[in-house]
Amino acid sequence: MRVIAGRYGGRRLRAPRGRSTRPTSDRVREALFSMLGDVSGARVLDLFAGTGALGIEALSRGAERALFVERDAAALQALRANLAALDLSEPAARIVPAQAGMALRNARERDETYDLLFVDPPYEQARAWARELSVALPALLAPRARVVVESDRREPLELDMGLETEQRRRYGDTTITIQIKPGDDPRD
Repeated sequence: MRVIAGRYGGRRLRAPRGRSTRPTSDRVREALFSMLGDVSGARVLDLFAGTGALGIEALSRGAERALFVERDAAALQALRANLAALDLSEPAARIVPAQAGMALRNARERDETYDLLFVDPPYEQARAWARELSVALPALLAPRARVVVESDRREPLELDMGLETEQRRRYGDTTITIQIKPGDDPRD
């Protein structure tokens, strides 16, 4: 696994052994960032961050800062090692080692907003998270924010937040859905 493009392009990323963390493949990340286009200056939330590959790719391509939310110990160890290897630290990269729901409540209490949100829960837990995420995420969306949902094609994570689907693509068993707030045009 490696950073695809930008400032850290070609740099290798660590992933924990075993099946508890499922990093987004290089191929899917490359296609995703091609769909997203310019992410310069974006404030990023990488929810269920795992190795941090999505948030790190955004930072490599010019995002202003990224908040990584992860609770799995092995994934956190890999995430910390990846950020350290790239010399990424606060304020550009911040880790919240907590359960996603708690991290979202804390972000909402601090009135934080994000331009780009990556939502990639463990595939087997996606449906269980749908309602909580649908309620919690809208308060964190900045104007023209985009939400990228990665899930299993057989049981896709469907968020009910009144967002417009900008793009949906399937890569093997993975479905990527990019949604945007209604009335907001990212090309403005």
